[in-house]
Amino acid sequence: MIPILKLKDFDFKLPKSLIAQKPLTARDKSKLMIINRKLGSIEHEVFSRLPYLIPQQSLMVFNNTKVIPSKLLGYNVKNNKPVEILLVKETDEKNKWEALIKGLSKIRVGTKIEFGCGELKTVLKGRHENKAILELQYHGRLDDILNRIGEMPLPPYIRRNTYKNKEISNQDRERYQTVFASLPGAIAAPTAGLHFTPSILKLLNTNGIDTKYLTLHVGEGTFQPIRVENIIKHKMQPEKFYIPEETSKALINSKEKLKKIVGIGSTVTRVLESVDLNNLHPSGTEGWTNRFIYPGVKFKVVDHLITNFHLPKSTLYLLVCAFAGKKLITKAYKEAILKKYRFFSYGDAMLII
Repeated sequence: MIPILKLKDFDFKLPKSLIAQKPLTARDKSKLMIINRKLGSIEHEVFSRLPYLIPQQSLMVFNNTKVIPSKLLGYNVKNNKPVEILLVKETDEKNKWEALIKGLSKIRVGTKIEFGCGELKTVLKGRHENKAILELQYHGRLDDILNRIGEMPLPPYIRRNTYKNKEISNQDRERYQTVFASLPGAIAAPTAGLHFTPSILKLLNTNGIDTKYLTLHVGEGTFQPIRVENIIKHKMQPEKFYIPEETSKALINSKEKLKKIVGIGSTVTRVLESVDLNNLHPSGTEGWTNRFIYPGVKFKVVDHLITNFHLPKSTLYLLVCAFAGKKLITKAYKEAILKKYRFFSYGDAMLII
C-alpha cells in the first residue's frame, strides 16, 4: 500500500511583501538561519559568516550550471502580435527546441515567430504535452544571439518589465547567476549558490573546507508544480547531471574518512542522493535523475544543507522538510516570517546542520 502524504499539509501563508523582488546590494549580506536538527534549535546569522560556521575538513559541493537568457519577446510574422517564449531545452534533432509559449493553444502549427531584428527566426513544428516544438533558424552562434536579445528566465513571482528597463535587466543578468557558473544550460538558477562571493569561497578554502562542483542544468522539472493530493504519486521530470573526476574523488575520500558533505542547494542534494558512493567511479560519472525527495526518504550522502526559503507545496519545500523534519521546518518558517526574512530566489538562506 502506498503511504499518503497530503499536499495540503505542506502549505503555509506568506505575506507577499516578503517575496524578494530584487537582490540585496551585496550577495553575502543575506540573512542566514541556522537550524540544528539534533538540538532542535534555530539561530540567526549573516551569510558572510558562513566560513566560520562549517566544520573544518568538510566538503562543500556546488552546482556550476549557468543560466542562459532563454526568455524571448518576439512577434508573430503573420499578424504582428507579440509572442513571449521560454526556450526549455534542445531536442535530439539539431536546432529543434522545446519551449513554453504563452497562449500556445491559439498558435497554429507552421506559425513563424521572429525575435530581435530578425536575427532569430522560429517555426512552430508541433506540440509535446504543454510545450511547443520550435525549429530555430539563425546565423552564427545561438548563445551569442541569446546573450544579445534574450532576458533572464526569472520565476513568475519576480515581477519585471525588463524589456523596458535595461538597468534592471542587466542587474538580473549578473545577479541571477552564481559567481562560479561555468557551463551554460539552465533555465533557472541554483539559488542557494547566489549568496556566495569569491572572497567567501577563498575563505572557505583557507579555513580547511574543500569546495567542488557538479553540473545539473536546472530545467522545468525542478520547479514543476505538484498536481496530485498524495505527493508520493508526483513524478519528477528527468534532468541530466555530470560529476567530474575531481568531485568524484573528493566524495569518495569524504566518505572513507567520515568527513561532512555539505550540499549547496536542492539540485546538488538530489544529484548526490541519486548516486551510490560505494560504487562511484573515481573518473567521474554522468546520468539522469528524477529523484524526488519527500518526508520519509532517508539521506545517505548529504550531511548538511544550505538552501533558500521555498514556495509552499513545492518539491523544494518537501525536500527541506525531509531533511530537517516537517515540525522543525514549520517552526523555522514561522520564525522567518516573524523576523521578516526574504523568501524565494532572491531571498535569504538557511543552513541545516
